[in-house]
Amino acid sequence: MQKRTIPRHIGIIMDGNGRWAEMRGLPRLEGHKRGVARAREIIETAYRMGIEVLTLYAFSIENWRRPNDEISIIMGLLEDTLKGEFNVFIEKGIRFRVIGNRERLSGELRKLIELIERSTESNSKLTLQCAISYGGRDELIRAIKKLINFKIPVHEITEDCISKLLDTAGIPDPELLIRTSGEQRLSNFLLWQSAYSEFYFTPTLWPDFTKEELLEAIYDYQSRERRFGNVCSQSR
Repeated sequence: MQKRTIPRHIGIIMDGNGRWAEMRGLPRLEGHKRGVARAREIIETAYRMGIEVLTLYAFSIENWRRPNDEISIIMGLLEDTLKGEFNVFIEKGIRFRVIGNRERLSGELRKLIELIERSTESNSKLTLQCAISYGGRDELIRAIKKLINFKIPVHEITEDCISKLLDTAGIPDPELLIRTSGEQRLSNFLLWQSAYSEFYFTPTLWPDFTKEELLEAIYDYQSRERRFGNVCSQSR
């Protein structure tokens, strides 16, 4: 694989945990547990490849509509996972960030997130962004409110200005977005940031998404010509 064409930033919509469990007659919790294990493998692979940023869609703002018992399970699993991975982030030099609306998260989880963010903010090996209680539209609404609160003059409102007010401020836009489980939509993920992202959709359910398929997605990305609105190089 050619180092120069490896995407700097990969975003992944980790979809299919519940279906994976249901297909095997298992509780949905087991699907989420397997999904966490798969996330660890993919994070490790991204780390070893030298990818700069990996953004994982863990819990959308729409997921709050799910049954309360499932939400409690997911949040508990998320909290336990972060506690367990804290030292790993420190040892490996992984910078951890959370994007999303934190207002609905428990106070304990918010404190844990803030602690890990502060403790890893100077790490530079890999930036791991976890999208929790996240929605692209909600992110844009919060950015617009900041524009109003900061009383930014209309003539100063540019794409760069808005980008600096988003949760992902300072992070390069994703070159590659991957979605598992066969669905072919963004589901409110990184709407502003994905304007020129390349997409890779796979029918594989997230718990079965291996590091080999991640490499396949990157190979597919490398075969594409990114024009950003320009003409094809062969047409010049």
